[in-house]
Amino acid sequence: MRPPSELRVSKDRRLLTILFENHAPIALEAEFLRVVSPSAEVQGHSPEQRVTVPGKREVAISKMEPVGNYAVRIVFDDGHDTGIFTWDYLHTLGHEKDTRWQAYVDELAAKGLSRD
Repeated sequence: MRPPSELRVSKDRRLLTILFENHAPIALEAEFLRVVSPSAEVQGHSPEQRVTVPGKREVAISKMEPVGNYAVRIVFDDGHDTGIFTWDYLHTLGHEKDTRWQAYVDELAAKGLSRD
């Protein structure tokens, strides 16, 4: 996948808008990005090791750093900084946002956890 033409963080640092050529804009909340981070800290090294991350409703994006021509590292204000979001992954998140978000909310409820 080609790099996006634009990555725009909202003034409140809680929304990332991604513009890919010939695609509708993708808007992803910082909380969503934080809880689906591709880092080993969140995803583990196997599906069984994946972590449900609670309490991130108020998280914001501190900064973003390019990683070659294929990704961006998103640094969050809670100190999480190990997620490298490839263009393909961001594109997938945009298309699967509703399904992934509902799965996350359901998982929180099943484990007695909260977004707060």
